[in-house]
Amino acid sequence: MIPNELKKIKMGAQQFLNPKPVVLVGTVIDDKPNFFTVSWAGITSSNPPTMSVAIRDIRYSLKGIQNNKTFSVNIPSVKMVKETDYCGSVSGSKYDKIKECEFKIFYGNLAGAPLIEQCPINIECKVFQTIIIGDHSIIIGEIIESYISEDCFTNGLPDIKKIDPMCFCTLTTKSMGYYKLGKYIGSTNSIKETKTD
Repeated sequence: MIPNELKKIKMGAQQFLNPKPVVLVGTVIDDKPNFFTVSWAGITSSNPPTMSVAIRDIRYSLKGIQNNKTFSVNIPSVKMVKETDYCGSVSGSKYDKIKECEFKIFYGNLAGAPLIEQCPINIECKVFQTIIIGDHSIIIGEIIESYISEDCFTNGLPDIKKIDPMCFCTLTTKSMGYYKLGKYIGSTNSIKETKTD
């Protein structure tokens, strides 16, 4: 029983886990690379290193992942918001997203996992497991290799400020959309010792 003095408003069964990462998932369909935007993505295991992407069953690129058993996860920077939104708004069955977005494509270890040069982080995955839940397929991929652009390092270490990833929030239709990450507030397991701005 919820106490009367608790000031909470029931919202029903909502996906209020925010913010969500924004990634461009890559695959090859009919010998052609294609990318689509996903915000339901996350890390699933450290050993083996795996991550997941949730893909609606009507998405054109799903069959490419199912056929190749590989895919890529490309993390775009804030300056790529226009291209990222475009890749989530049109289907690769009708549009050449590579051409429209002027993506420079490269390949690493996996032939069916195209990577976008302009994205500061690229991750190659081999399908580890697929779980179908409702109208989505949860594709769990084993991470085979990852890449970070050389201009995103500071003192030899990846710098999140230089990577400048964006996130996606879905609380209301007025606040739904892309956001830039906020300021650093403290290091893991030592917040009490960390001074913040």
